[in-house]
Amino acid sequence: MSILQAILIIIGLIIISAVVSAAEISLAGARKLKLQTLANEGDKRAMQVLKLQEHPGRFITVVQIGLNMVAIFGGIVGESAIRPFLQDILSHYTQATWLESAASWLAFILVTISFVLFADLMPKRLAMISPEKVALSTVSIMSFCIFIFKPLVLIFDTIANGIFRLLGISTVREDSMTSEDIVAIVDAGAEAGVLKAQEHYLIENIFEMQERTVTSTMTTRENIVFLDRTFDREQVITTIKNTPHSKLLICDHGLDKILGYVESHNLLTLYLQEQQVSLTEPRILRKALFIPDTLSLYEVLELFKSSGEDFAVIVNEYALVVGIVTLNDVMSIVMGELVSNEEEQIIRRDETSWLIDGATPLEDVARALEIAEFPREENYETIGGFMMYMLRKIPKKTDFVLYDRYKFEIIDTENFKIDQLMVSLRQDI
Repeated sequence: MSILQAILIIIGLIIISAVVSAAEISLAGARKLKLQTLANEGDKRAMQVLKLQEHPGRFITVVQIGLNMVAIFGGIVGESAIRPFLQDILSHYTQATWLESAASWLAFILVTISFVLFADLMPKRLAMISPEKVALSTVSIMSFCIFIFKPLVLIFDTIANGIFRLLGISTVREDSMTSEDIVAIVDAGAEAGVLKAQEHYLIENIFEMQERTVTSTMTTRENIVFLDRTFDREQVITTIKNTPHSKLLICDHGLDKILGYVESHNLLTLYLQEQQVSLTEPRILRKALFIPDTLSLYEVLELFKSSGEDFAVIVNEYALVVGIVTLNDVMSIVMGELVSNEEEQIIRRDETSWLIDGATPLEDVARALEIAEFPREENYETIGGFMMYMLRKIPKKTDFVLYDRYKFEIIDTENFKIDQLMVSLRQDI
């Protein structure tokens, strides 16, 4: 065999090995969602790739057979043709006893470098850049190879599957996607500039709705404005004037006996038309929607949709009213700072300190301070609840808690309730 023939054979083997290497990486790394989209659009090659991914052992077996055969054949060619050629060149400079050994090692190094660089490293890096594109280009070749080597594929695949079963290892490819996976994809998209900051913010908040309970965004009991059935005309008008809400609860001597609610504009219209109006009249009193305090915001949104209501009363396990929630409250979690005109609950004073309202939901604090998790956070929902849990007593001004990288200090309380906190970076760590 001449040196020219040997070089052509080596080049041919490198091309074969490059195609097989690229196919291996691309078929394993091609994203199922993107392939499924292409398959739905009628791309038959995408369907072939999906079928191969269902049984990865088959194309992996073909890859190993192909790569090993090429490597062995390349070694034979290098030893039989390239080594004598190099030995002949070196013999012009020396006739030392180590000449044949040196030529053999030099041929081995040249062939190995050529295969590593052109048949393995570069094709795999290209396949990693565009796995779906390369997979679609090579799937027909791999399907043909699987057909040609079918007997060997079945033998090796069966033996490998048997060993895995003995070891208790599953060989089924798991392609299920969790919400955490989607959030990770969204984060990657934001970092790459594919998603705008607002889009990233909205998508994260939508997933957060499934984790946050309704109590994290409700109007708490002490802040509920209501009308008692015994109120006279002047008391009703004064209440509506001072707190212009669109809906007001009608109660019977306190919040723990709610009769329903009224639309403020309907009530005012009747007062303009009539001198005496009963707050419990069927024409204005509407039945209130009651929900448990354990529901997630997503479940509340579904309830609003099915009931046609946009306002609900929240009760705890003892049937005591703990707050109210509106559709606007729920949607504010999704839209958040993009549309909210309310006073911020977390105010950054400088690079090392924050002022935080005691009623701020724990999730918002964790996001602002980049805290992964709070201790036993299932026991409370606000940063005020965190302080009470950690202090193990009724809080007072100047009480503080050291947690993570921060010092949480109470700077204002009201009726045993934590009104405001100062959070600062710790200097001792």
